[in-house]
Amino acid sequence: MMRLILAPLVLLLMAAAPLKPAGIPAPPPAAPIIIAHRGASAERPEHTLAAYERAIEQGADFIEPDLVPTKDHQLVARHENEISGTTDVASRPEFASRKTTKTIDGEAMTGWFTEDFTLAELKTLRAKERLPQLRPANAEFDGQFEIPTFAEIVMLAKSASARTGRTIGIYPETKHPSYFRSIGLPLEPVLLAELAQAGWTTAEAPVFIQSFEVDNLKALKAQTGVRLIQLLGSTGKSADGYAYAELASAAGLKTVATYAAGIGPERVMIIPRGPDGRLAQPTSLVRDAHAVGLEVHPWTFRPENYFLPEGLKSSADPRAAGDVDSEIRTYLATGIDGLFSDSTAAAVKALAQPQR
Repeated sequence: MMRLILAPLVLLLMAAAPLKPAGIPAPPPAAPIIIAHRGASAERPEHTLAAYERAIEQGADFIEPDLVPTKDHQLVARHENEISGTTDVASRPEFASRKTTKTIDGEAMTGWFTEDFTLAELKTLRAKERLPQLRPANAEFDGQFEIPTFAEIVMLAKSASARTGRTIGIYPETKHPSYFRSIGLPLEPVLLAELAQAGWTTAEAPVFIQSFEVDNLKALKAQTGVRLIQLLGSTGKSADGYAYAELASAAGLKTVATYAAGIGPERVMIIPRGPDGRLAQPTSLVRDAHAVGLEVHPWTFRPENYFLPEGLKSSADPRAAGDVDSEIRTYLATGIDGLFSDSTAAAVKALAQPQR
């Protein structure tokens, strides 16, 4: 009797279910994403609209601003809130009295800080190359570009998407969130308001929010649907007290997966360097992260010999370009889902070549 009842039901369900035509393969996995680290920062001063525009021209999927607040609680893109190394502030006599020493995440820093300037004041400054010894060609652009706001970067991504027909995403990092919260300038409310204004509030939005801290990501999980990325250093712990080695363990990754969509590990956590300075065997980090549903986006691939492992340097000149293509392809072979690169052009070239 049971067979007589179930058989028509099974036939009905089979008829209702779409059949996959024979011989049609499953869609291929998505290609790893290219995250333009501070823009095309190997070719233009980092965190400038020119650097982001250059990266988009070269094929970046996401542009990455590090976000810090102004005195009037606007978000701007700078590598650090201390800006003497990335702007001409030290040469401006009208701001000489703003030089000070602060303790940020336990480290004493002396210089000029974004939180002591209004947005209007910061807009009078001009960006300069942070690594002029390694990137002298970039220093030729010193003095040409403003400090961009987060709103301007969002606008750039949207206009570039419309112009190119590609979706250009943004990948903002919340810098020193505990510190800024402690001085009454929390990053998260302004960031979320800007994203909401752009219509980016769900996991389908072309957005990843990243942080080296943990607690602000856990808080963000309850406030937004956009994807979150836990950044990991190869040593030490976060400013809010979490050891990166523990977060990167199999047990730690299970916890990370409860609030984040992926991890952004320092690249040596995936492929360490041996005693000879060459790339060694991969660790289990990518496999372990994938096992709990986390994407993996390592940082940061840079073209200069100074940053490359032995065996991929082109010469003894630290400024010269080495074989970053081979380094990236070696990492792609581990199954990473994306990568941060100072050179979008190098990342695009590596992705276009047959993988090892």
